[in-house]
Amino acid sequence: MRGILVGAAVAFALSIVGTPIAIRLFRAWGWGQRIREDWAGDHPQAHHAHLEKMGTPTAGGVVFITAMVVAYFASRLATTSAVSASALSVLGATVGMAIVGFVDDQIKIRRQRSLGLNKTAKVLGQVAVAVGFGFAAVHYAGASTFLSFIRESGLDLGIFFYVWVLIIMAASANGVNLTDGLDGLASGSMALVMAAYVVIAFWQARNPNFYDVKEGLELAVVAASALGAIAGFLWWNAAPAKIFMGDTGSLALGGLLAAMAIMTNTHLLLIVIGGLFVLETTSVVVQVISFRVFGRRVFRMAPIHHHFELSGWPEFTVIVRFWILCGLIV
Repeated sequence: MRGILVGAAVAFALSIVGTPIAIRLFRAWGWGQRIREDWAGDHPQAHHAHLEKMGTPTAGGVVFITAMVVAYFASRLATTSAVSASALSVLGATVGMAIVGFVDDQIKIRRQRSLGLNKTAKVLGQVAVAVGFGFAAVHYAGASTFLSFIRESGLDLGIFFYVWVLIIMAASANGVNLTDGLDGLASGSMALVMAAYVVIAFWQARNPNFYDVKEGLELAVVAASALGAIAGFLWWNAAPAKIFMGDTGSLALGGLLAAMAIMTNTHLLLIVIGGLFVLETTSVVVQVISFRVFGRRVFRMAPIHHHFELSGWPEFTVIVRFWILCGLIV
């Protein structure tokens, strides 16, 4: 328990103090947010509202990912505990996805456009991280290859486990990425989800024979460190945002979420806990299919948070109501 508290406290302190420093540095380096050019014609109202955010420092995920990693190791030192393979696997997946996102952000910044890595490069990056995490999880951390909801089922995925890991990680990363469209929406929602995983992993650590999860307490420390880091960042990311997490942060958080689900044997439960991200992703899929098949849009704009924004809800109202929805789901 002390490790959980130390991890959360150190991560929060590093993030809330480090973020304003990063804001000043990123402004000096010209790491400013670009706005989607395709909004201007079809959605002038949204485009005008979001133009005010142009130039806001981005790639802020660097700060809270660093804070999370440092806090985890600080908690191990404070409790004189050994570093676990399970925790390192989750941290590795998080950092790996952050690197993919960081490259994407840097291309946007350097080329002064809203599009970064092409789809092929981004997918290949996610595949590399997912395969690396899957290998480490199974061969070093002893992760189960059985399909799970709240514990192992009777279905062993075998070699297809790696494909399953890729599906979960890609879906989770892109789900968080799509949700990160309003100030603090993704970070506030992820804080709630990580709080849930602190409880889940700690409970599993107290009941290891029932859940068959190895090193559950270590996973709880990772989740607590993530929670503290995200909460500290949210202080500055809440509307009106002083900094954005960028793809660096959103892809990293998606990778973190998927990795926690894999290591805690909650593969399918992730659909429930991450229900808000599922909703956001589904709205985009429905919009695309409807437009291509029927030539009509279901929503005024997708992802769905922009639909409500264009329906007249103030941005902050959309954010808070989506936080409430996420909290109810969690």
